[in-house]
Parts: sequence; structure tokens; C-alpha cells
Amino acid sequence: MAPATGDGGRGDVRWLSDAEQASWRAILRGTRLLERALDDALDASGLQLSEYEIISMLSESDNHRLRMSELASMVVQSRSRLTHTAKRLEDRGWVTREQCANDKRGVELVLTPGGLAAVRDIAAVHVESVRDNLVDIMTPEQFQAIGDAMAIVRDHLDPDGTSGR
Repeated sequence: MAPATGDGGRGDVRWLSDAEQASWRAILRGTRLLERALDDALDASGLQLSEYEIISMLSESDNHRLRMSELASMVVQSRSRLTHTAKRLEDRGWVTREQCANDKRGVELVLTPGGLAAVRDIAAVHVESVRDNLVDIMTPEQFQAIGDAMAIVRDHLDPDGTSGR
């Protein structure tokens, strides 16, 4: 669908059809509303979804540690943003930053025992919210289709898994 003000001299643009535009707007608004709902569910813990995602990833990693650059890529955050988030988690006593044992230039984020306990306490709230706001409102086939579609988008936009620029 062409913008109401015309095409701005760009006659070569393949505008979205009405059906494509409706789907695109549903995707955009739906993902924003879902992220808000997941954030709201974590309010009682005083945690943001982006913070929970980081400590959750650390809890699932070997020795509860990941190189900062790798973690930034996994959670699709810039290294700078991850550094700020890590500082907030450090202030809570949930993570520490340590020099990489095998590369003195690298820094790893390490989940503390307190951070691991926090993940365990908060995980049930997060999973319940994911179920309530996404998984359980769809058929298993619909949920699988969304996962498959987003995997295509992920792989297109980040074929090397390095999106945490």
C-alpha cells in the first residue's frame, strides 16, 4: 500500500498490498504488546525482560558464564547496552564481570549464586506469562508456525549469529 502522501518520487517501490499491510501491522503491534506484557509480569520482581533474558541465558550456559560479546549477540543488544544492563545486575549482586581465562582481552559475565536463585524464583512467573500471552492462546500448529517464521527472519537478518553489534 502506497503512503497517503504519494510515493515521494519512488515509483520503483513495491508497496505492501492491503493484506500484507494488515499482517505487517499485526506483527509490529503484537510483538510490542507481547513484550510489554512480559515486562509487566516481571514488575513485581523489579526486573525488566531484557535483564531476565540475560540471567536466564547465563543460567543455561556452561559454568553460568558467557563472554560479553557472545551474550550481546544472543540477546540482540549492543555491547554498550549490555554493559549498562550488566551494571544493574551487578548492583543487585546477581552477576560479576571477570576476565576470560583463555583470552585476557575478553570479559565474561558470570551468574552468582544469588543470580541463579533469582532466575529460579522468577522463571515460573516468566513462563506463565509466556504461556498466558502467547503459547496457550494459539493452537500448537499456530505457535510452531510463528516460531518457524521468526526463525526465517532471524536467519535472514543474522545469518552468522552476530547481531549484538
